[in-house]
Amino acid sequence: MGKPYYVKFDTPEDLVNPILEAVRVASTSGKVKRGTNEATKAIERGTSKLIVIAEDVEPPEVVAHLPILCEEQGAAYAYVPNKQELGKSLGIDITAAAAAILDAGDAQHIVDQVVSTIAKIKGGNSDK
Repeated sequence: MGKPYYVKFDTPEDLVNPILEAVRVASTSGKVKRGTNEATKAIERGTSKLIVIAEDVEPPEVVAHLPILCEEQGAAYAYVPNKQELGKSLGIDITAAAAAILDAGDAQHIVDQVVSTIAKIKGGNSDK
């Protein structure tokens, strides 16, 4: 099965674990918002460091607006293949379609690395 229409780029396999690890560490040492609504608010308020979106969300319309909103607001975002894994790394027993890292806490170096890698993938090969 192909990727859903809202997935704008492929997240490399070797980047998925660092993304989930960043969510896991940030949810214990920083500040993370769980769910599509909270992620949407974080993007609109400009408080997100990284938005994480699951690729297997049904129906896709639930999260389809997030990449567009991120692009408009200049917010960093990435995809993970599985909403179950995203929920688990958030420390909850249910699935999560999206999450927003507001304060990376001890995961700041991971978030910085993920954000710069994603920028290169998207064609923004600008070195800071």
